[in-house]
Amino acid sequence: MARYKEYDYSQGKFIPIHFDKQILPGTFEYTLNYLIDHEIDLSIFDSRYNNDQTGAPAYDPAIILKIVLYAYSRGITRSRQIAQCCKENVIFMALSADTHPHFTTIADFISTANEEVIRLFLEVLMVCDEMGLIGKEMFAVDGCKMPSNASKEWSGTKEELQKKKEKMEKAVRQIIKRHREMDVSEANREVVEQESRYVDTIKKKVKKIKQWLKENDDKPGKSGKPIKSNITDNESAKMKTSHGVIQGYDGVVVVDDKHHVIVHAEAFGVAQEHDLLEPMVEGTRENFKALGSEEDVFEKAKLVADSGFHTEDNVKMLMEEEIDGYVADTQFRKRDPRFAEVEKYKDRFNKERAEYYGTTTGKYQVKDFSMSEDKTHCICPAGKRMYRTGSNIIMDGKRAYKFGGRKTDCRACEYREKCLRHPEHQEYRQVYFFVGRPEGTPESFTQKMKRKIDSIKGRLIYNRRLGTAEPPFAHIRSMLRLDRFSLRGKRKVNTQWLLYCIVHNLTKVHRYGEGFA
Repeated sequence: MARYKEYDYSQGKFIPIHFDKQILPGTFEYTLNYLIDHEIDLSIFDSRYNNDQTGAPAYDPAIILKIVLYAYSRGITRSRQIAQCCKENVIFMALSADTHPHFTTIADFISTANEEVIRLFLEVLMVCDEMGLIGKEMFAVDGCKMPSNASKEWSGTKEELQKKKEKMEKAVRQIIKRHREMDVSEANREVVEQESRYVDTIKKKVKKIKQWLKENDDKPGKSGKPIKSNITDNESAKMKTSHGVIQGYDGVVVVDDKHHVIVHAEAFGVAQEHDLLEPMVEGTRENFKALGSEEDVFEKAKLVADSGFHTEDNVKMLMEEEIDGYVADTQFRKRDPRFAEVEKYKDRFNKERAEYYGTTTGKYQVKDFSMSEDKTHCICPAGKRMYRTGSNIIMDGKRAYKFGGRKTDCRACEYREKCLRHPEHQEYRQVYFFVGRPEGTPESFTQKMKRKIDSIKGRLIYNRRLGTAEPPFAHIRSMLRLDRFSLRGKRKVNTQWLLYCIVHNLTKVHRYGEGFA
């Protein structure tokens, strides 16, 4: 039989190390180390320190940035773990020059350096621009919703949180009452002790809710109605994702088409992206102005965005500012003939439901009613006439004919349960038939965008959106392993999001930059 030398990976060895020899050319850490030392202006961090006359010397921001950005590139976000790596990992030792910042120093740097990190993002963006990595021909806007360091269970309006508090207090009273009535024997003692600990936990939660209700008001929504607040992090938002409902932030980016460099990034604590297009456009403009661009970057560049950013106001803004934008609406995919025969799960579900109920929703829809040629009446599924009650009705900019059934017909109809949405209090059925926009009505900005994006040129341009906007998210979430924000508050979360976007852009310099590729 063959024999092999014995080996043990767990053993240690004292060896002489030259730290500058550990950062090898061609590696990401080499690119990171070189750019921070020679290309990026870090004087923006000097104002953080006031120890020129008194106080202990501070860690050089270059050292902290190197180890934090390198840690993020390896999927390490915890400050304690970063500090430990500086003691155990050779690359971290080399980047930090064998200094050992305490984890509190690292955590404080990340959580308080919002303004400086914004400037740092611009410095890295300038490097990308000087190396020709930004094409400035097409930009894509998109967002990535991720959970934050807050639980959605602590979300609600003041009224909802008040009810939650009262429910907890009721549960405490019931447990205490049961304990008083219970025979305190040896068998019950363990149960009583366990429930007593549970009561203490609930009391702490009640106290937390009471304190918050005392010090805070409801967050007003766009419509004026209160929206859900969060006791732990009130700047975060409860939002729907493809993986369920989360409490978190939306990391939004503007991505250049050439090498997928992120040209603007910001984290928002809002559930909907409707109001984020304009600030992202303005932020991109300001970034390029800071880089020395004299002309508006959108004068020649195209801008694409998905349906999450589509509103009449957003489309109006793009057209009035003469930005060559392509923003899809919610019906864009359905109008695409290539997807006409594609059956989604929802379509399959509706088909099965229709076979059982006769309709997709269990209720009769407009298509189940037939309007007469003279438009004076329509026939309902029961064969009864419904007469026109309005002919000049405008809804969403479209003209409609309104028909209503007779109360006597609807009350005794055998299809009442399937026809009326609320048969318990609705007396008769009403139906609207849309016949298009009134003559002389100006075309809406949404209609103009539909016509533009549905053209052959529009679809070709918009089809590039997926390959432009999604790769940065795939890189940040899968390769850099950012699956949730570890901080609380918009400023801190925004700092963390920018740092990850900086790492993403540095990888582009490493891969495509002259002298690094």
